[in-house]
Amino acid sequence: MQKTITPINNTLYIERPHPSSSEIDKTIENSFNAFKQWSQTSIPERIKIINKFIENLLNLTEEVKKEICWQIGRPISQCGSELRGFEERSRYMVEVAEECLADVTARKNDEFDNYIYKAPLGVIFVMAPWNYPVMTATNTIVPALLSGNSVILKHSSQTPMCAELISKALNGTGIPEGLFQYIHTDHNTCEKIISDTRIAHVVFTGSVNGGKQIKKYIGERFINVGLELGGKDPAYVRADCDLNHAIENLIDGAFFNSGQSCCGIERIYVDKSVFKDFVDGAKSLTEKYILGDPSKTETNLGPVVKMSAANFIRSQVEEAISQGAHKVVDESKFDIVSNENCYIAPQILVNVSHDMRFMTQETFGPTVGIMPVENENEAINLMNDSPYGLTASIWTKDLDFSKNFGKKIETGTFFMNRCDALDPALAWTGVKDTGVGCSLSKLAFDHLTRPQSFHLRKLS
Repeated sequence: MQKTITPINNTLYIERPHPSSSEIDKTIENSFNAFKQWSQTSIPERIKIINKFIENLLNLTEEVKKEICWQIGRPISQCGSELRGFEERSRYMVEVAEECLADVTARKNDEFDNYIYKAPLGVIFVMAPWNYPVMTATNTIVPALLSGNSVILKHSSQTPMCAELISKALNGTGIPEGLFQYIHTDHNTCEKIISDTRIAHVVFTGSVNGGKQIKKYIGERFINVGLELGGKDPAYVRADCDLNHAIENLIDGAFFNSGQSCCGIERIYVDKSVFKDFVDGAKSLTEKYILGDPSKTETNLGPVVKMSAANFIRSQVEEAISQGAHKVVDESKFDIVSNENCYIAPQILVNVSHDMRFMTQETFGPTVGIMPVENENEAINLMNDSPYGLTASIWTKDLDFSKNFGKKIETGTFFMNRCDALDPALAWTGVKDTGVGCSLSKLAFDHLTRPQSFHLRKLS
């Protein structure tokens, strides 16, 4: 039995039974059979169904918002962003699908009609995370279905209702039976699914250790995997920045969703000439947050997802304090905080260094470390001093400088004067221990299809 504890009050919110081995086998078989039918449909037919799915899920907005709030503790006032992001990304993938999936002409003349067909892979197994449960899942589901694949979704045990709502939105669209299915199950069963020869591709968003396990489960099978794993995303605040803009956006980037974002800001390097002003402004803004019950509309900072996460964040902060770090934010302003619940006061640490785990390992909570730097070279070295590389940002008015600076940063996405965001027309990818593969953009379709060459010679 799978149990979901709400972080709002640490009580049982929902539970779901795990399927039997025979039920899992039937799910995979149904998906495999549905793929064979779906792969022969036209792209316009697929687009029609996906457009209906988009509208159906948007019609479930209030239900989705409620479930996200209660399952992960995000403030209800901020849960609508999940649906807006889903719509923006999904409509973009629909918009470019025919172009991206079209045959690539190689040679066409009186003798030859040669082209490359982008063939679907088959059954795609998607293991989605809890922190952005609709957007991250549909980042793969939408282009996978558009490409002619079938999908089996295994959502986090923290967000089972999101999988069920996605399924509900696909019902009534005309989608073939078995083409999209979800399962609620444990890690041991996931190992069996991934190693099944009927699974053609695996997409996982989660921890580095989880990604390593998935690579082991694949074993000697010749299939690809998309992995989005850890992050410790940095920012460099240059002396010529718009300081108020940088403070406002970086603090939001650090604390939105209680800091539980793969691309959330976890470390900030500030030119020493503006360091004090930046820290003072960040402190002032942070102490205005309203931490509390996320189901109340006035709350803009909720609990972290579970007690184990809260305890990890607290231990990492306290360890940094013991090593010489200083707290900036007055935590007495947040009276709901307790070691017995999942509510953590937003905190800024200074006097930090890369000798501290706090500045090198993913925290995934409402905390951020700020360090002064002498120049851009020091900023580059510190930003790259990480096993991760999902996003990084610079805050400056100099566009040309930013373009050159960004090429020196080991990251999947480089921002200027923005963070904790994405453009669906850009590839969402990472380097180093952040993972492999790509979602979104026109390039996403290349990871969900395989090239099949047609070498056709015409005889007169």
